[in-house]
Amino acid sequence: METLSTIAMLVAVVAAIRGTWSPCGVSMLSSITPLTESGRGNRYWRTVAWFVLGTLIGGSALGLVAAGGAWVVARIGFSTQAALTAGLVGALVTLISDLGPGGWRLPSNPRQVNRTWLDRYRSWVYGIGFGAQLGVGVATFVMSATVYLMVVLTSLTGRPLFAFLTIVVFGFIRGLAILPGARVKTPVQLVELHQRIERYRPHSRALAVATQVVVIGVFLSVLTTPVAGAATGLVLAGVVWAMRKSLRDPAPKVRQVTATVAR
Repeated sequence: METLSTIAMLVAVVAAIRGTWSPCGVSMLSSITPLTESGRGNRYWRTVAWFVLGTLIGGSALGLVAAGGAWVVARIGFSTQAALTAGLVGALVTLISDLGPGGWRLPSNPRQVNRTWLDRYRSWVYGIGFGAQLGVGVATFVMSATVYLMVVLTSLTGRPLFAFLTIVVFGFIRGLAILPGARVKTPVQLVELHQRIERYRPHSRALAVATQVVVIGVFLSVLTTPVAGAATGLVLAGVVWAMRKSLRDPAPKVRQVTATVAR
């Protein structure tokens, strides 16, 4: 199960990074900065601390779900081969979802956090509240099906504590994604930050897709032969490359960022 555990942790990290480009992730980069928090009479780093705490709480909630799944897998007594086969099927499904052929995708939950909280509540309320919604992974826009794959793979390890902690790490990384805004003290710097973030959006999408291709290749290598795994990975990489111009995010891009910056 070591291979499965390593891959599960990799997927969790990639899923968290990819989530930075969700409408809510981008919104947090403009909603919680030294510029905006000083305008509300709050201390930026204190709000950041509340936000990260919230993402840990959210990650813990999803982690409990994965831990429950891992407990069931352990009770059933899945063999390593059965777990890897199930993980392979899961990775194929999530890869197809992220490629979006014919517009088909797993649920992306087109929902955002309630920005009115910023004016209605204290910093600890919206910090923890926003953080928890992003940290749980599925309460707002799901930018990549790697979030679902993360839950599947951690559950298949049959190790409840590992499954729980891995998804807590996912939540923690989502919390750290707010830090690029730490130097934003003027409106111009805010616009420049969003321009930099948008520049890397296609790279984040490619990272998520490439990770799933690697997962499929690794699992096939273990289940069959390294040659078969490598060959399949290359074929899938070719398919992804051919489809690269048609890849789209499951959520609006420019409209969300423009509205956020304007505020």
